[in-house]
Amino acid sequence: MDVRHRNHVTVSGRPGGPVVMLAHGFGCDQNMWRLVVPALERDFTVVLFDHVGAGNSDLSAWSPDRYSTLDGYVEDVLELCRELALGPVTFVGHSVSAMMGVVAAVREPEAFAGLVLLAPSPRFVDDPETGYRGGFDAEDIDELLGSLDANYLGWSGAMAPVIMGNPERPELGEELTNSFCRTDPDIARVFARVTFLSDNREDLALVKVPTLVAQCASDAIAPREVGEFVHARIPGSRLVTLDATGHCPQLAAPEETTAAITSFVEALA
Repeated sequence: MDVRHRNHVTVSGRPGGPVVMLAHGFGCDQNMWRLVVPALERDFTVVLFDHVGAGNSDLSAWSPDRYSTLDGYVEDVLELCRELALGPVTFVGHSVSAMMGVVAAVREPEAFAGLVLLAPSPRFVDDPETGYRGGFDAEDIDELLGSLDANYLGWSGAMAPVIMGNPERPELGEELTNSFCRTDPDIARVFARVTFLSDNREDLALVKVPTLVAQCASDAIAPREVGEFVHARIPGSRLVTLDATGHCPQLAAPEETTAAITSFVEALA
């Protein structure tokens, strides 16, 4: 299957410029990047895509066997890099896609000029034995996944505003709710477990490409301690704290998010 069709790939921007690949998180699609793309297109080649099972991807390509762990998504990212043949990319991964980028860069570092990890979390569940704080205890996650299984649309309406933050801007929460509700519930249930139950802490120290960790000043899903943990574990990484609230700074603070990505990519040249 042609990967451009499978992942609904779009390529825009400056031909021959540094390549920036934008990867969305759980319950979203490439439309979540629309506020940062116009500025990035002025200087860079911009690659957008939908994870299989999201947006306008080919839903027939989704299977629970391939996509019940991060590996299926990681292989898709690497295949996209190979098939597009645009050279090393700066991979901008939001939320769970940040860890897809980490694992992909560990497996094939030559495919990546750099990583931008936007609101990343290597593990959402707290680990009392090591003192790691991911933001949720195990009971929280069990309850979250149980609620999602029982009533996905109801869960979406309740959780999306929490994930988005910015209660004074309800239109942002409504947009994320609508995005969640467009996702097939069966696919969402599998992807939610990938998102909230994965543990990629050990992969961080293996990253060898330049990395920017961009966390939000206030994020109910990925607290600042998590961004600091990621920064401390990835050798030579940079950490920036965006003056943004919520887990989706590309919507809540697009100018600052764009500036962080642009500064990082330009420094790689």
